[in-house]
Amino acid sequence: MIQNEREIRHEHVLQAVRQMMTAARTAPKGKGIDIIEVAMVTDEDIKRLSEELVVMSGETGLKFFLRDADNILQAEAILIVGTRQQVQGLNCGHCGFPTCVEKPEAVPCAINSVDLGIAIGSACATASDLRLDTRVMFSAGLAAQRLGMLGDCKCVMAIPVSASSKNPFFDRKPKTE
Repeated sequence: MIQNEREIRHEHVLQAVRQMMTAARTAPKGKGIDIIEVAMVTDEDIKRLSEELVVMSGETGLKFFLRDADNILQAEAILIVGTRQQVQGLNCGHCGFPTCVEKPEAVPCAINSVDLGIAIGSACATASDLRLDTRVMFSAGLAAQRLGMLGDCKCVMAIPVSASSKNPFFDRKPKTE
């Protein structure tokens, strides 16, 4: 049997993204409490994310949302990673307020945000080990958050994934439309 890489690439990428999901899940947590949510976005849902980015560009006037809307269509899959908001009760002050009780509800617990960053780093390290093309995108993550793709997560980041001869997520041209 002969298997051409071009014919099995897509399934390889999906399997690799599943490994990235595991890496994000098993990443260390600041207080050992797991409030991270992870999912893989493919096919029509990538198109939904792209369409939401176009809407967001219209609402905000930010043209890079248009660039990112086009750019994520080159992904074979997109990993989305988010955190639910849960005060950790450490009164550490990292959020800018002296105690957890004084922190406004709209301000995220810094430990939650740090845990999200560690999970993203772990997922990206796995992608790098597997020689995949990626980029961390807050814009596509915000679109996923607005679409409720990770339930009640308040901070969502996206990692588009590709296996191509050149990483399509870098050297991008700004949209002028």
